[in-house]
Amino acid sequence: MSLPIDDSRVIVTADERYNARVVERRDETETLAYFKVRFDGEPVPFDPGQYMTIGVFADEKLWQRPYSVASAPTDAADGYEFYVRLVPIIRFTTLLWRLQVGQQMRMTGPKGRFLLEPDDRRTHLFVSTGTGIAPFISMIRETLAQRKPRRTVVLHGVSYADELGYRDVLERWERDGTYPVRYVPTVSRPADPRNAGWDGRAGRVEAVIGDVCKDLGLRPDRTVVYICGNPDMILNVEGVLMNRGFPEFHVKKELYWPKGKDAPAAPAG
Repeated sequence: MSLPIDDSRVIVTADERYNARVVERRDETETLAYFKVRFDGEPVPFDPGQYMTIGVFADEKLWQRPYSVASAPTDAADGYEFYVRLVPIIRFTTLLWRLQVGQQMRMTGPKGRFLLEPDDRRTHLFVSTGTGIAPFISMIRETLAQRKPRRTVVLHGVSYADELGYRDVLERWERDGTYPVRYVPTVSRPADPRNAGWDGRAGRVEAVIGDVCKDLGLRPDRTVVYICGNPDMILNVEGVLMNRGFPEFHVKKELYWPKGKDAPAAPAG
């Protein structure tokens, strides 16, 4: 697949500091893909919602970036799955897009405190945009593996319908009752020709979350909210929720990058 930018950096294919390798890749669009990276040795335990840092050496430098894990901890022996967007600047993702399955990498972690509360019986409202859905997929997969499912609403916002990562998985879980999930996708550019035929919700997540809470009867005293995405979205969603009576301690959040900093350099998500 051709890159939107010329990246001539020379990737180091073998290095004693590498400890993992790419074992799977699936492309969602030209700029979105699923990667699975596996340690060469024993897997490292992690909790759903945490992230790992992956990278490669090129031109005498380690290029790396943290990504939330989308796979379940119980599947760590098979590798850690990441849902990644290609950023068209000379940093890590333009190297990642050039890697072949089998390429060695460096992986460290886990880190992060964006975690599920134990034995929380409230309805879980997961709100995300773009690749921010990854930690929620890990949370659902793990509670499913443990046979401890939680009633869950997944609100996922993207610009275009073909960017709805894990849509087929979530729709299947909802359709066949594998997991008690209500999947609510929304697109922010419904009039764009790329969204022709879309008949679902339209608008940014902060614009539709109020209606979602109303339509699905999500009460502040019986719902816990997890939000993952860019900081402006998180602040806007929080504002809507506070106006609907959600106390601040009922809302947990994971920022893609610190507010005020350049997005492509950011960790986690």
